[in-house]
Amino acid sequence: MISASAVTKRYPEGREALKGVSFEISAGEMVFVTGHSGAGKSTLFRLLAAIERPTSGTITVNGQNIAALRRSAIPYLRRNFGLVFQDQKLLFDRNVLENVMLPLAIVGLPAKEARRRARAALDKVGLLDREKAHPVALSGGEQQRLAIARAVVNRPTILLADEPTANLDAESAAAILDIFLAFHQVGVTLVIATHDPLWMARSSPRMLELEHGRLVGGAA
Repeated sequence: MISASAVTKRYPEGREALKGVSFEISAGEMVFVTGHSGAGKSTLFRLLAAIERPTSGTITVNGQNIAALRRSAIPYLRRNFGLVFQDQKLLFDRNVLENVMLPLAIVGLPAKEARRRARAALDKVGLLDREKAHPVALSGGEQQRLAIARAVVNRPTILLADEPTANLDAESAAAILDIFLAFHQVGVTLVIATHDPLWMARSSPRMLELEHGRLVGGAA
């Protein structure tokens, strides 16, 4: 489903964030990406989501080389993905339900169906009773659950999450883990960057370990 071959990402100032990274991730697999701060985890996630392009090498998703896609084709590729990043990019001038409906409005889903699917996504993350609240009224854990609901409302086959519990207390982090494990159980492919020992203890995923831009473990 996801394949990276000799991927290098070099920025204009000459810094190499990734150096010859290669790996494969099968459909339905759960993979944790680990490594020290600055190891290249966030860069890798931006490349997987086609937010940035590699300097060299190829990244293939469902048989498509995403580095070679026209810009006009990238939004269609991203319909395969749910994206949960540290910067949640919630819209604070819209309520919870409207935040989750936004991706459906972008793809042209009729409002009635979009509302139904958004409420179903909120129900999965335990926020249906907060649908009229605005994000500013939510706790940090609730805001992260809102970001997850928005990421999965399009029913993606792949969920990318970059440090989804980095700023949460242990109870909120455990709740987020439960949500991801539930998605994995129904066949969603999960790629998650995390240092959280709770996640390591409660699940047995494959690890991709990055060190100074190089993959030092988990490629096979």
